[in-house]
Amino acid sequence: MQGQGQPESFVTISGVTKKFGDFTALDALSFSVREGGTLALLGPSGCGKTTMLRCLAGLETPESGFISIAGKVVFDSAKGINLNPEERGLGVVFQSYAVWPHMSVVENVEFPLRVRGISKEERRARAMEILEIVGLGQYAQRSATQLSGGQQQRVALARALVHKPALVLFDEALSNLDAALREHMRLELKALQDKLGFTALYVTHDQGEALGLAETIILMNAGRIDTSGLARDVFMNHRTSFAALFFGLNVIEADKLPGMTGTKFIGFQREHAHLSSVTDSAAQNGDLIVPGRIATRSFQGLVDEYAIDLAEGVSIRVLDGQGQFSPGDQVHVRIKAGNLFRLND
Repeated sequence: MQGQGQPESFVTISGVTKKFGDFTALDALSFSVREGGTLALLGPSGCGKTTMLRCLAGLETPESGFISIAGKVVFDSAKGINLNPEERGLGVVFQSYAVWPHMSVVENVEFPLRVRGISKEERRARAMEILEIVGLGQYAQRSATQLSGGQQQRVALARALVHKPALVLFDEALSNLDAALREHMRLELKALQDKLGFTALYVTHDQGEALGLAETIILMNAGRIDTSGLARDVFMNHRTSFAALFFGLNVIEADKLPGMTGTKFIGFQREHAHLSSVTDSAAQNGDLIVPGRIATRSFQGLVDEYAIDLAEGVSIRVLDGQGQFSPGDQVHVRIKAGNLFRLND
């Protein structure tokens, strides 16, 4: 977290708290984003990520805290500063495309310039320029609602970028697209950011989207930061059981496993477990070997995913490419010592 007003922090959030009645949606949240960087606020529904975006955009007013964008203080509870959304110099792309059906594509994109008092000639030229960049120049005169979902999302993106904001906020912006189109739009967004140089903040519950778009990730839990860092580090180096579970790892209380004691939790990746019908004679000292029963089997393409019931009411999930086990089979599960890690909670 950079200090308030330091130039290396393009966006600075410090001690932001937001409540809805007795519910604390954001609990003294602090983080920063470098200029030209990409940060994803990641987490399950209700964790506070969209509330943080709305506070940053000026659509919600925090009870306390400090927010600056490009060196400009846009919110400071101590000094009574709270700029309107249009004064904050940012663009927002929402989950719903929010295109206006009574307007053409170019008129939709022009709208932010119209409310800023830009002349008709200039706003038409700038709208056409950004439409060409997002690949919609040929659809400028078409009704926006006649476009496909992916094209409407590009209209929303062009509208957010037309006034050349230094910061663009994306609130679950790709969630309404199908899987193939989401992947395509991720690549387009990265290329567009490289071309235009804006700073981006993404809000998403989709870990694949966060990992694919952002260089830095903040994983949120109940209005607080659970884990933060470079995307690869956040994904690979799990320090809490919440983070491990969110990223799909197996998490087990240590005292429920043979040879382990204490109240800590043990985690391991689903693909790091080896299944066999007999005790593995190749097991090394420190490897974890536990008996279990196959509960369900789900074909995932290159591998099968098994739900396996262990002793003490513990269930784990394992990815295995052999395809030789069926529900009801008794198996032994081995995880190499090097693939086991202790969690902080």
